[in-house]
Amino acid sequence: MATQQPLLIGIAGGSGSGKTTFLRALFEAFQGGELALVSQDNYYHPIEKQQRDQNGEVNFDLPESIDRKHFFEDIHSLVSGKPITKVEYTFNNSTRVPEHIVIQPAPVIITEGLFVFHYEEICQQLNYKVFLDAHHETRLERRIRRDQEERGYPEDAVRYQWHHHVLPAEQSWLDPFKPHADLVVDNTHSFEEGLEALKHLIRKHLQQ
Repeated sequence: MATQQPLLIGIAGGSGSGKTTFLRALFEAFQGGELALVSQDNYYHPIEKQQRDQNGEVNFDLPESIDRKHFFEDIHSLVSGKPITKVEYTFNNSTRVPEHIVIQPAPVIITEGLFVFHYEEICQQLNYKVFLDAHHETRLERRIRRDQEERGYPEDAVRYQWHHHVLPAEQSWLDPFKPHADLVVDNTHSFEEGLEALKHLIRKHLQQ
């Protein structure tokens, strides 16, 4: 009997759209080994290789900020049934020790990040595309809270990144793909309806 091909799901959304919380809730609904996650955040180039804007500030919101080749190769490895190992990216948080993450193949593989639809070689492989969205002000509030609590960034720095890096990146490399998503989840208040739809899709695949 032939081994079933994994279901490859791409989840993209702007900063503060709630991708991390959405994914946590999704993984809690399934048993270990049923889902695997490949996060774009773990493929950033070292900070010394990142581009800077006209004011000398590092811009992490560019497609070139990601090790695109390695990102694609790891997704391909998982789809092919091979485990991968990644070093966690800590966003220059000196208080955190990066973890070595071993990701095992699974019947359902999820890849998430700002550019998963923009990277053509990845997007072409996706079986299902989820676009996570939320109201602009809600997303900014979440971004400020997260970057202050988890990364120690001052609010003025967060707002600078938001207006000079985040929004231009989303308008260029994320928003154009929203009409082509299989599922659009509005997470301004709650993602439950969209979460249930995705859980149903995954359960259907697992039962085949």
